[in-house]
Amino acid sequence: MGADLRELIEAACGVRRNAHAPYSRFQVGAALEDHQGRIHTGCNVENATYGLTLCAERVAVFKAVSEGARRFTRIVIAADSMELTPPCGACRQILWEFCGDLEVVLVNLQGKQEVLALGDLFPRPFDDAFLD
Repeated sequence: MGADLRELIEAACGVRRNAHAPYSRFQVGAALEDHQGRIHTGCNVENATYGLTLCAERVAVFKAVSEGARRFTRIVIAADSMELTPPCGACRQILWEFCGDLEVVLVNLQGKQEVLALGDLFPRPFDDAFLD
């Protein structure tokens, strides 16, 4: 049985507060649901070089994988912005490779939300099918 969407949204909004974003001041939280209904969270962690910064989505995926999860159903991404914030290109690639065409729920702190398929956000992705 999967997690309730409200629970995922609360987890993403809650972990967002842990973000280390002293440079951009743009805090993002992510809550990734695995096929067993477990929730794996992540927040963005910035570095002065920016290039070594990790986004919330990648932190959530890597934490989930490190805890043994391998199949995922959806991810909630929360940011405090009027426009809903989609995952960046690097995160889309990681999400595709580790999660496939999962459901992506974008939310802001004002209660706005949108549900998309990752395939709609990331058409024609590069994956292991090209490596055969």
